[in-house]
Amino acid sequence: MMQHVADEEMLRNAMGDDEMEQMMQPPDIEASREHPLWPKVQAALREVYDPEIPVNIYELGLIYKVDIAAETNKIYVEMTLTSPACPVAGEMPGMVENAIRTVQDVGDVAVDIIWDPPWDPSKMAETAKLQLNMF
Repeated sequence: MMQHVADEEMLRNAMGDDEMEQMMQPPDIEASREHPLWPKVQAALREVYDPEIPVNIYELGLIYKVDIAAETNKIYVEMTLTSPACPVAGEMPGMVENAIRTVQDVGDVAVDIIWDPPWDPSKMAETAKLQLNMF
């Protein structure tokens, strides 16, 4: 199991809240950022961890797309895993769905795992790279 080099509190203390928030954003995510539920959905995604990696799946860059329907609040997520051989591959979509369902006013939730494009470390947020000493 990988270990943290720096945790979120250490990074936040060193950089401040605004810079930290920018660094917590993966570079390639497609999301309904203007939808009022987006901040809460994003926070829920940050609570989901791959058991083998001590960084949340959002900052790892495993979430490729979050579409929130304007009228129904239905949420569609496309995500990937670090490897097709990931031992939690069958469980991860349910973990993501359950996390999103905790957000008040969310409609139906659907989560699909996709393999194209394949995940690589360039998809990680800067905070994830710092936490895993991969910069």
